[in-house]
Amino acid sequence: MTKRTEIRLSGSGGQGLILAGIILADAAISEDKNAVQSQSYGPEARGGASKAEVIIDSNEIDFPKVGKADLLLVLTKESYTKYISSLKTNGTLIIDSAIDIDCGKSSFKIVKLPITDTAINRVGKSIVANIVALGAIQEITGIVDKSSLEEAVLKRVPKAMIGLNKKALEEGYNLAVKTS
Repeated sequence: MTKRTEIRLSGSGGQGLILAGIILADAAISEDKNAVQSQSYGPEARGGASKAEVIIDSNEIDFPKVGKADLLLVLTKESYTKYISSLKTNGTLIIDSAIDIDCGKSSFKIVKLPITDTAINRVGKSIVANIVALGAIQEITGIVDKSSLEEAVLKRVPKAMIGLNKKALEEGYNLAVKTS
C-alpha cells in the first residue's frame, strides 16, 4: 500500500525539473498508483525559479498541490530559500552539494549529493542533472521501481539521448547508494 507522498523538485528554469516531475508521475501511474504533477516557473523561461510537484498515493488525490513536502529536491540556493519552509518535519531534503548552504540544526533528513557535478563529469552533460536527481530520489525513497522509472525516462527523452539518460539514471542510483 502506498502512503501519500508529496514531492517538490525545485531549481531554476532550464534544469529540466518539470520534465523530471512528469517522468516521476508517469512511473507511478505505470505501477497503478494515483499521481498528479503540477508545475510553476518564473516569467524567465531559463534562469528564473522553477518547481515541479508530484503527489503519489494509492487513494484518490483530491487536491493537486503539495502542501508540506515529504521530499524536497533543491538545485539552487534561491530554491532552497524559497521552498525550505514547505518541507515536513522528518521529511527529506536532497540538495545539490554544489550549493553552499548551511542547513544548521534541522528537523529533517539532509542528503547532499553532487548532482550537477555528476551530470557534467560522470555522464558528460549538465542537461541530464534532472535524470541524475531522479535516480537518486528513486534509490533513497523507493517511491517507484527502477524499471518503471527507466521506462518513463525512455518514453519522454529524444531517441538520440536514450543512452545518455540511461547512464544519468544509473549514476543517480550510484550517488544515493554511496550515501546510505
